[in-house]
Formats: sequence, structure tokens, C-alpha cells
Amino acid sequence: MEVTIGVSNRHVHLTKETYIKLFGNEDIEKVRDLNQPGQFASNSFVDIKNGEKIIKHVRILGPFRDYNQVEISKTDSYTLKLDPPVRASGDIKGSSPITIVGPNGEITLSEGCIIAERHIHMLPKQAEMYGFEDKQTVSVILNGEKGGIINNVHIKVADESYFEMHLDTDDANAHMIKCGDIGTII
Repeated sequence: MEVTIGVSNRHVHLTKETYIKLFGNEDIEKVRDLNQPGQFASNSFVDIKNGEKIIKHVRILGPFRDYNQVEISKTDSYTLKLDPPVRASGDIKGSSPITIVGPNGEITLSEGCIIAERHIHMLPKQAEMYGFEDKQTVSVILNGEKGGIINNVHIKVADESYFEMHLDTDDANAHMIKCGDIGTII
């Protein structure tokens, strides 16, 4: 079964309260919709840091969530001198601390920095039709000049989903994959 691939760069999810601390009363503005229903790239950027190590100009994604989370790649973790766990989005308990710097202030999270697990979004009816279950792990064949098989890809079943596989930039670069390429679930 084929699945479209989306490549996810480093980004930040914030609560409304944290956004206000970092940006004041400035509204979060949508630049473009993401494929996942209701989600969008904003025109708001922050810096993320660990001590003196910093990565500038990291995009905030909307809408607001009920937790703060920074998603980075393993390569980013070397820059920041962090060792974040590979986790599903929202699973931040015991993850790496990180500081987020906005134009009006900064906040240090005691946990919240992760490397997002590879995953495929799908609707319940798609999961049923194709015989998948939420949190099931599959492998995906990636074609192309540096193709290969990616293991440990988690199925994420939700009522509001767009059928798409998400990889971080490290996985995509290793296999020379870009947004819109196709993988085959095996």
C-alpha cells in the first residue's frame, strides 16, 4: 500500500499562555495550512537553546495545544548538546529540558523536547479497511537513489487525519526523500 510522505522540520507547539509570555498580545497568524486537518504553520518564530547552544528561527505550529513541546532532529540535538527521547507527539513526560526564547521573553521547560517518532496518520475507516491498528508498528519502503526500508513507523489513527507518513529531516535526508514522495507500507 502506498503512502505520501511529509517531511517535518524542527518546530514548536505551545499553549496559549506560553505564547502570550513569549509574544505578548500578538495574535498567532496562519501562513499556510498543513495537510493534517486544522493544523497550520504560523508566521511566529522562536529561538531554542540549551545553555549557550542555540538554534534560531524555529517555527511555531498552530493551533495552540494543552502542552508545550519542541520537536527536533537528532542532528539538532548534537547542536544543542541534548539527548531527547524518540516519542509520539504529546508524550513529553521525562523528556529533555529546553529554553524557548521569543521577542517578549523566554521560558525554560523542565521537559518537552523530543525527537518525533516516525508515523503514519490515518482515519479509523482507513485503518479498518487496510487492517491496521492504532499504535501498530510497520515498515515502509522508500524508493529513489538512496532508498531503503524504514522500520518502527507507528500508525496514528484519529478522527481528524490526512493519510500521510511523517519523517523528520534526518530520515528524509538519509534517503533523499522530499515532501510528496511516495513510500510503500509493508
